[in-house]
Amino acid sequence: MSAPSAGRYVLHGLKLSYFTGKLEAYLRVKGVPFDYVEMDTADFRACARATGVAQMPQLQAPDGTWLTDTTAIIARFEAELPTPALTPSTPRGAFVARLLEDAFDEWLWRPALYFRWAFKEDARLMGRQIARTLLRDVPGPLWLRAWVIRRRQQRVFLKDDGVTSQTRAAIEQSFVDVTTQLDTALSQRPYLFGDRPCIADFGLMGPVFRHFSYDPTPAAILRESAPHLLAWQARLWAAGPTDLAATPAPEDAPADLDPLLRMIGDDYLPYLAANAAALARGEREVRYTAADVDWRVPVFPYRSHCLAALQAGFASLIAADRAQVAERVGPAGAAVLAETAPAPAPPTPGHKTLDRRWA
Repeated sequence: MSAPSAGRYVLHGLKLSYFTGKLEAYLRVKGVPFDYVEMDTADFRACARATGVAQMPQLQAPDGTWLTDTTAIIARFEAELPTPALTPSTPRGAFVARLLEDAFDEWLWRPALYFRWAFKEDARLMGRQIARTLLRDVPGPLWLRAWVIRRRQQRVFLKDDGVTSQTRAAIEQSFVDVTTQLDTALSQRPYLFGDRPCIADFGLMGPVFRHFSYDPTPAAILRESAPHLLAWQARLWAAGPTDLAATPAPEDAPADLDPLLRMIGDDYLPYLAANAAALARGEREVRYTAADVDWRVPVFPYRSHCLAALQAGFASLIAADRAQVAERVGPAGAAVLAETAPAPAPPTPGHKTLDRRWA
């Protein structure tokens, strides 16, 4: 693996990857110079050896050190490069943006992977693209590599992740509900919080830019039902630091995001609590109910880490700000944020604390 160029970062990822798209967009808007390396399996393994975590993307700094986890990477740049500021300027606004970023990262993961692998046209197209890129150094004909990756992804992200005949309708309805709310908000302003993007926008970029607007089935839905959401992702991808010079950092989340925050409070935050409780008991499966549907999904150690970070951020707010956030997310979500996350059980074999199930 070659050393980075002077003063430039090296981003290792895939052009159809959820989190690679999120980080690419952030680095572009922030004005961070970087070179891009399209991963193959050898590069994926080399990055994992360097960092100890098998995930994408991975970012190598100009001094040769490595950064992983897009949320942590963005937080580091926001702390070390204060301009242009892409975090809301008030503690309450920064917390709500962080909550949205986390929900877009983890809550929208299931519909993004569902639409990619549950529909024949999408699965064949994406399987072939992954075979041509990530698996380009794997011996065998393209059709066989595409078939192998398609079967693997459908097993991991459908069969093993709670997608059943009973849950399919709930996943599809959640996609419609969330994108409708987002389209309504983005019909009023350029970005989620106002005239300047913030960390919430980059969280949303992962599922929208590289899945919902890219894969045939969800993209067709968005063209008909959420054109402002499509315009937003193109606007964000085209933006650079000079475009933000005349726009101040936002202060708080606009009121028209409250229906979305309530969905997160009713659905996502209770799931995070159930996941953390299952992990603390040493279990490998989470059972919970959402949208009147019973779910059985794998335990994600990383999402316990997410919950603990959100609870710590909520606790750090002054009482008046906690009360306002609690009102916006609703009683179920507020109760989860006000709790202290249980200590996790010792890691089970095959799990790393910050590992993700990459796509």
